[in-house]
Amino acid sequence: MTIRAATAADRGFLEEMLLEAYNWDGHPRFTAEQLAAEDHAWRYVDGWMRPGDFGVVAIDEAGLPIGAAWARLMTADRPGYGYVADDVPELSIGVSPGQRGRGVGRALLEALLEAAAPYGRLSLSVEPENRAAKLYRSLGFQKVGRSGGSDTMPFRR
Repeated sequence: MTIRAATAADRGFLEEMLLEAYNWDGHPRFTAEQLAAEDHAWRYVDGWMRPGDFGVVAIDEAGLPIGAAWARLMTADRPGYGYVADDVPELSIGVSPGQRGRGVGRALLEALLEAAAPYGRLSLSVEPENRAAKLYRSLGFQKVGRSGGSDTMPFRR
């Protein structure tokens, strides 16, 4: 597996990974059409790549994308689920179902944390039952609040 920087050409794949992130438990809660119609969710990919957006994509040995982690700045008037402040990028991550549990998510997050160094912080939102929550805690994300059924977890260098 290799990790490369995300580009504007990755938008379609990021949309696929956003759907995987929302359907993390293997039970489809959203179709691609439903997710695209959900403004609060769609803002994580809408207009990708705008200034300030950054991300990474994991590529398998065959050259196919298998996961992505990306971040963008949200604003108080259009926050994401893990919104902390206008100057704290909020991350999204998705890994193809057949690749989960193989270290892809950790590799993506470590690369994204490195790319986020100029900001010094990142934030995210995760349902506590999602096994990714354990990964986030192991990398230094800490729960600071709850919004609906999800925990808001920022990371600070």
